Amino acid sequence: MTNDLLIRNVRPLGGVLTDLLIRDGRFAEGSGQKGARQIDAAGQIALPGLVEAHTHLDKTLIGMGWYRNEVGPTRNDRILADRKAKRELGIDARRQSARQIMQTLPFGVTHIRSHVDVDTEIGIANVNGLVATRAAFAGLVDVQIVAFPQSGLLVRDGTLALMEEALKAGADIVGGIDPATIDRDPVRHLDAIFALADRYGKPVDIHLHEPGELGAFCLELIVERARALSLQGRVMISHAYCLGMLDGKRQAALIDALAAERIAIMTVGSPSAPALPLKLLREAGVIVASGSDGIQGTWEPWGRGDMLERAKFLAQRNGMTGDSDLEATADICTFGGAAGIGLSDYGLAPGCHGDLVLAAAETLAEAVALIPQSRTVIRGGRFLVRDGVLSEDLPHVE
Repeated sequence: MTNDLLIRNVRPLGGVLTDLLIRDGRFAEGSGQKGARQIDAAGQIALPGLVEAHTHLDKTLIGMGWYRNEVGPTRNDRILADRKAKRELGIDARRQSARQIMQTLPFGVTHIRSHVDVDTEIGIANVNGLVATRAAFAGLVDVQIVAFPQSGLLVRDGTLALMEEALKAGADIVGGIDPATIDRDPVRHLDAIFALADRYGKPVDIHLHEPGELGAFCLELIVERARALSLQGRVMISHAYCLGMLDGKRQAALIDALAAERIAIMTVGSPSAPALPLKLLREAGVIVASGSDGIQGTWEPWGRGDMLERAKFLAQRNGMTGDSDLEATADICTFGGAAGIGLSDYGLAPGCHGDLVLAAAETLAEAVALIPQSRTVIRGGRFLVRDGVLSEDLPHVE
């Protein structure tokens, strides 16, 4: 018996019927050695492991009962309510992050970037919880940790020192948030974030909800710092609502600047925020990724964390109905996400990691439109989920 896994009668990305071989944890050419394990995919399509490029694993309320949401309408209202909930509800970051991972694994989500709160009330406790969860799921689900100063970096004295402590404790990425409207000093905020990234050799991922010209100004400051520190390909701007609020000429200039510095854009396709120009971004060569943002939390009650469903939301939000458009949103939730969060050897080609999701659909567009369930999820040749049923040897989750 070999460790080869031969997946027969499968259609990669909805293409022609073929076989896929996983050998020593990676896709390989050939048909497998005699005695190799085999599975008949019966014409299902194969996608590489889905990429959740933006969520908040430490704050989900999955499994904690219904949260009665009476939070005010502003972002600051939500931040204050979220801080209160962390004190009063007993949200254990390690437990809750594991619960979300196990909820999204049957959908085929095998790569996650999570923004994790760092502030003067909880310190780096949530980062420590995510570090433990990441270790528990090592080799099964990749978890990237963004040290995230949601309550502000400069307005709460001591937060910057905690961000540095979080990086030393295992955070992978330096986060930031709305440097103008929360910290009211975008230059100092961004200087501090990029200085940390430079000192520790880390990527940057910044929540930018700032609207219109204010957001455009902050975006330009980010571009300048990425260029000055040679961080091309290591910066992501999450949300970037301003790009959907500008006139064509201004918008095009910013998109060209993003492409020149290889700065990725993450969008969740929110129905209550300006739609980003996805086609223009991708045509210009800007990497576009997507994520679920907060799932079943204090901010909003929505979300399951299915990135195939997220591709559908992106298409609906942007009025995209053609098959090629739906294929583009699927690409955003797979290859776009992988490029945005810096994954290597991602895909279904020989040499890539042997990670894939099997879904019953005739085409990739159909998979986005109809969201087939009961998927099979394979990681490095190991079955994590088979026909929608989790493997019994996965980590125990409370």
